[in-house]
Amino acid sequence: MRVVRTSSDLKEGLAPWRRAGERIGLVPTMGALHAGHMALVAAARGECRRVVATIFVNPKQFAPNEDLASYPRPEAADLEILQSAGVELAYLPTADEMYPPHFSTMVRVGGLSEGLCGAHRLGHFDGVATVVTKLLIQSLPDCAYFGEKDYQQLLVIRRLVRDLDLPIRIVGVPTVREPDGLALSSRNLYLSAQERRVAPELSRVLRDVATALEREPGAVRRETERGLAELTHAGFDVEYLEIRDAESLAPVRDLVTAAARVLAAVHLGRTRLIDNVPVASSPATARRG
Repeated sequence: MRVVRTSSDLKEGLAPWRRAGERIGLVPTMGALHAGHMALVAAARGECRRVVATIFVNPKQFAPNEDLASYPRPEAADLEILQSAGVELAYLPTADEMYPPHFSTMVRVGGLSEGLCGAHRLGHFDGVATVVTKLLIQSLPDCAYFGEKDYQQLLVIRRLVRDLDLPIRIVGVPTVREPDGLALSSRNLYLSAQERRVAPELSRVLRDVATALEREPGAVRRETERGLAELTHAGFDVEYLEIRDAESLAPVRDLVTAAARVLAAVHLGRTRLIDNVPVASSPATARRG
């Protein structure tokens, strides 16, 4: 596996594959790799002849009070994981490489980025959209792979690719979970032993809400309130639990929709956890709230 740290070396590494007409898949990450990231790599390897992975802890998506300084950066271990997974080119740019002096451009995706996590992490999705746009332009892959755990992020990236006419297919990969249901995340490393025992309650509550709504699509308000109460009782500090349209992220009053999602963000100790689950489809159309 070749490791490069500049965009010029990245382009040089990609050039022979591009000249040969080989299909290229991109897996952007912030490192601290786990089985969820490897599911992205596996999806890319299943569809593409060549796979590129990036590791970059993007400072522009962290608020001043967030964990940029302490975010795990096990570079050597991450590179071993990527190589063992069959990644052929790893791009690890520095902050100065991505944001050189006098950098002054930000990419903002309106609408989709404004609620849910966007309401609690101001500027976060502007930072995500900016770095992903740069990575996509620098590498120009045929496909790029993102996890459904970060569901709002996935929709924001799909919209920016559509709106900016980037000739890249964005592929969502289902969330990978621990046997007890906890969604894999690099930030799970922050959980204490006691918090780790509590953390799977998040996915359980979301699944219960989704199941109840599949039986009774009109019970959005009741099930939202029940889910919030259960999360609070379990010990979470809840930012939000909401039921949204799976394509537009518009709020819904009753779930007679073809595609909906139950999404939540909580704090457990110093760890922020997010998760989401789909609600099984129904034939009618939802009334947006």
